[in-house]
Order: sequence, then C-alpha cells, then structure tokens
Amino acid sequence: MNKRTTTSLLALAAVGVLALSACSGAGSTTKSSGKGTEVAGLTGTIGAKDFSEQFILAYLTSDLLNAHGAKTTANIKVVGSANVRAALESDNFMGYWEYTGTSWITYNKNTAPVKGEAAQFAATKTADAKNGIAWIDPAPLNNTYAFAIRSDKAKKLGVKSLSDIAKLPVKEQTFCIESEFSTRDDGWPGLKKAYGIDVPDSNVALLDTGVIYTATQKGTDCNFGEVFQTDGRIKALDLTVMKDDKEFFPVYQGAFTVKKATLDKYPGIAKVIALMAPKLTTTEMQTLNAQADVDGDDPKTIAHDWLVKQGLI
Repeated sequence: MNKRTTTSLLALAAVGVLALSACSGAGSTTKSSGKGTEVAGLTGTIGAKDFSEQFILAYLTSDLLNAHGAKTTANIKVVGSANVRAALESDNFMGYWEYTGTSWITYNKNTAPVKGEAAQFAATKTADAKNGIAWIDPAPLNNTYAFAIRSDKAKKLGVKSLSDIAKLPVKEQTFCIESEFSTRDDGWPGLKKAYGIDVPDSNVALLDTGVIYTATQKGTDCNFGEVFQTDGRIKALDLTVMKDDKEFFPVYQGAFTVKKATLDKYPGIAKVIALMAPKLTTTEMQTLNAQADVDGDDPKTIAHDWLVKQGLI
C-alpha cells in the first residue's frame, strides 16, 4: 500500500536500522546469472519503503543490476518514506524507487500537482536535479489514489468514471475512505469540489485502509472505496477502478532514483533499468502485488521469478 505521507521524526532511526540490517544480512540478494557488464563495479544498497510494491521493486532492481555486473543488496527494513529519501541523500542507499507525486509535493514542497504523467515526471526530474538526485526514465505504473467499485455493481449502475458517480442518485453515492484522505486537499474535499459530488456525511464511512477493500467488495458500507491503483487486491476482489476523467488526483508514477554523481559514474544504470521499467505497467504491478498481499508469497521470490519469466536474468 502506497504511503503518501510519513513523519520526519523517524529519520534519526533510519541509520540505526540500516546498520542493523547490514549486520544481520536482512534483505540481501544474491548475484544472478550474468547478462552483461554495463554496471560492473557498482556496489551499494537498494532501498524500499515499507510496503509490498516497494519490496518487489527493490528486489527486481538489485537482481537485475547484479545480472549486469553490479554487487548490490536490497534493504526492506527502513520504515517511512522520509527515512528512505534521507538514506539516499546520505548515501546509505545507492538508489530506490520513488513516485513523482510524492517527490513533487512532499520533498519539493509544491502545493499543486502537474497534470499529465509526462509533464509531472519532467517537472519532478527538474526539481530534484537541484537536490543532486537523478530520475531514471519511469515505468508506466501509476500508484495514485482512485475509487473502485465491485465490477458487477459498476455494470448495474453504468459507471466508468468519477463524473459518472456524480450523476447517480444520492442514495447510490456511498463511499469508504481513510481518515487522512478525508481532510487532504488532494483527497475528499478537493474531489467533491472537482466533480460536484454533494452527499451527506452519512454517505461516507471512515475505515482503515485494508478494510476499505473488503468493504467495497461486500458493498454494504459503500459502493465506492478509496484505493491505490496498483494494489493487488483490486484484481483479486474483482473491483473496477473509476477513471479520473478530470485528472484530479496527482500522478504517482514510479521511477528509480539515484544520486546524480552515481549515475554520472555508472551511466549503465539507466540502460539496465530501461530493460525492465517499460514492462512494469499498473496492471502488471497489480498482479505482482497480489502475489504478495493476497497469496502471501515472498517479494524476493516474486521478483526473481518475474525476471526469469521475462528473460531478463
């Protein structure tokens, strides 16, 4: 589950967790069968935020780089987006996968997102260049906010977009959302204004993130549940995501980030990541995440098996 905001008060704990993980060997990966030498000599740790998608991305990246001459490990023990970013900035992490919306809004302190994936990526890349951080060309995956509904109910109501929801009778406009989402400018208040949704408070249930998925599937507490687009439970529970036809939500496109100095020294990083990134679509990431969050498979194994299946290692 994508974590939009984290507290910077945990930042001081990051170094300690990093050291502990290094001593215990937690999250390490082994060198895969050779595929090339584009990044020979590259060493370091690939970081991850604390949810399954990030674990999988870290292992994918470490295994793939190692197959092209690097000697890297994956560390999935650091808690909090701010701590992972701090680990990159302090060179405790060689790189990690970040989301454009997170960097643009949280780290670069912009209040409004840029509409369009390409435009948002370009703006984020330029902003972070001033921080000495380079963005490798992104994957198509977009782990942004969305609203989903049970697929059979979507057909019954004839809804495909958020604009369609606003046209429904008020009794059908029932929502399950997180408490944080209920107060964010890029959440419920802004969404209602953008789409002209006008419902009483009784039509909105505040639930924990994980509960929203099952509640939406049952359809008793709400018809429409707040979800993240790449979450594996969307597919597993046969939910249909509503199109954000007015592009209200920020883009959270994933891309591998490294220090500019590291990329300058090892330009092959971009070439290696480009072998994998285009394959990581929102739908493909949903499938991989479902293996972890629904089936309970090990993210390290999920990553390795996918790379083998794709012929990348």
